[in-house]
Amino acid sequence: MLSVPAGACDCHCHVIGPTQRFAQAAFSGDIPEAWLDRHAAALKTMGLSRAVIVQPSSVYGFDDAAFLDALRARPEAYRGVAIADATVSDAQLEAWRALGVRALRFVEIKTATGGRLPGSVGFDDLARLAPRLRAFGMHAHIWADCETIVGQETRLLSLGIDIVLDHMGKPNVERGVDDPAFQRLCALLSEGRLWVKLALCRNSRVLPDYPDLRPFHDALVKANPDRLLWGSDWPHLRMGDMTPDVGQLIGLLLDWIGDEDLARRILATNPTRLFGFAQV
Repeated sequence: MLSVPAGACDCHCHVIGPTQRFAQAAFSGDIPEAWLDRHAAALKTMGLSRAVIVQPSSVYGFDDAAFLDALRARPEAYRGVAIADATVSDAQLEAWRALGVRALRFVEIKTATGGRLPGSVGFDDLARLAPRLRAFGMHAHIWADCETIVGQETRLLSLGIDIVLDHMGKPNVERGVDDPAFQRLCALLSEGRLWVKLALCRNSRVLPDYPDLRPFHDALVKANPDRLLWGSDWPHLRMGDMTPDVGQLIGLLLDWIGDEDLARRILATNPTRLFGFAQV
């Protein structure tokens, strides 16, 4: 197996708790704590030295206290993706930027009844925020299914900021890699018009090796490895018995890539460039 390169980064993870300091939102349910010490242990298991912490809006909503506390713990090694709607002030964006926030997250995944996920912010707010994100040197992370992304590509790509797709762009696995929506996503990736996170675990229930996702992973790597990131999604909120092992996840990536240069680009070079980490 390949070795994890120096400066490797988990580009999608969360930190939660401790609850005696940071109260969870009423809609969150009982989410187990995932403190910084547990997060550090997970990074060590994966052999990673850097992380992009995503504010868990389904746990805290717009309350950024726990999220910012995590960023302050290791400013040289952590960057952040925050949650905000179009009412956020320039002063707040500037303060976040100073603490390591480099992006905001926007979600178009719906509940079972078609409603918005609690604590999430959608594309309408992204459109209004884009000029200010550009001014502050920030970009957007998007969690939406592949068809929604492709259906909104003109709108998204006209915003003038980097667009990062969470969870592999959420392809329809049952339709296979020849699905027109996924093929269009690969074309956009190939053209360098967006970024994609190789994060497996919310796209499949075939643990631990996710064989159904291998063709999608390989297609994305072939399309443009210089626009790919990798994320564990630790601590895998609300995944129950579908919770993966982080050591297994990083092992799969290295096994599937099978090339030291590609591993270095996806795990270290690309996140260093996008999130402004120091060169290793």
